[in-house]
Amino acid sequence: MKKEFLKEPTKPFEVDHSDSIYDVLKKMEKISFQGRALALALNIWEKMLLDEVIIFFGLAGAMVPAGMRKIIAYLIKERLIDCLVSTGANLFHDIHEIRGKYHYLGNPNVDDALLRKHKIDRIYDTLASEEEFIETDNFIIALCEKFDQKRFYSTREFLYLLGKELSQFPEEGILNTAYKYNLPIYCPAIGDSSIGIALTEGKRKGRVDIKFDVLKDVYETAYLASLKKSGVIYIGGGVPKNFIQQTEVTAPFLGFKTSGHSYAIQFTMDAPHWGGLSGCTFSEAQSWGKIALSAKMITCYCDATIALPIIVSALAQKKIKREKIIQFKNLDKENFEVF
Repeated sequence: MKKEFLKEPTKPFEVDHSDSIYDVLKKMEKISFQGRALALALNIWEKMLLDEVIIFFGLAGAMVPAGMRKIIAYLIKERLIDCLVSTGANLFHDIHEIRGKYHYLGNPNVDDALLRKHKIDRIYDTLASEEEFIETDNFIIALCEKFDQKRFYSTREFLYLLGKELSQFPEEGILNTAYKYNLPIYCPAIGDSSIGIALTEGKRKGRVDIKFDVLKDVYETAYLASLKKSGVIYIGGGVPKNFIQQTEVTAPFLGFKTSGHSYAIQFTMDAPHWGGLSGCTFSEAQSWGKIALSAKMITCYCDATIALPIIVSALAQKKIKREKIIQFKNLDKENFEVF
């Protein structure tokens, strides 16, 4: 038994100027702590891509203001994910940048009272113009005036139509790339964002009356999780993580057969001992049946703005050509087709 524990030694990391990012991460499989966790996350993501798995990607945190927008667009284009579940905030900021607006480098120690005076909003060390955000609110209202005000939308349908309108812009973002490559996006807490604020303002002014049926989202994602083995990748936690996790709990009640997500990767800075879902371990999720007992899984305790650029660049260097596991059409319809 002792030999089983002491079977494989760590290996000191040796610097080689010719190493690619992929090479560096493969070497990091033999070191310790979160360096190894990041390397194992790459390993599991690769396994997902080589297996017949539908990959759900949960996006929380202020990732678009932090500069992660084109990484997510790349994941969509290269079909390194199959379904995106995002906070509304990330999608609002995505629309903002697609329009040609910016988030700006700032300082976390700036005088916030002074920022308030100049109508500048702060996200830690990143700044944005509140006046420009209001312009984006009005832009969203104007786009939504084109939509059918009488029907109830799933968030997938609504975001597909937004992506369609945004496809006219040259700047590559999450929503217009998802529209172009026919990848579904869900936003179960869409009201908890500036998109929700814009739609509320538009309704008060009598310009739009967009109505959502978020239970369609619950049904559809449970259905998608039942089509193939599934894998999950979480950036942070919050609503996107829980919404994807619950597909495995919901599916049996709807008559779908699932056995828990087969692969699981999480990048988080939250600890499990506070009891919140953002820090919840995958082993805890196994008690709910959300994660398969035989799942390949890893949690990397690392800022996603460090982990994502590194791991996605490594995947790009590996050049895995993946066939579409799930193909969609008519994503703007109530009953979209999967084939």
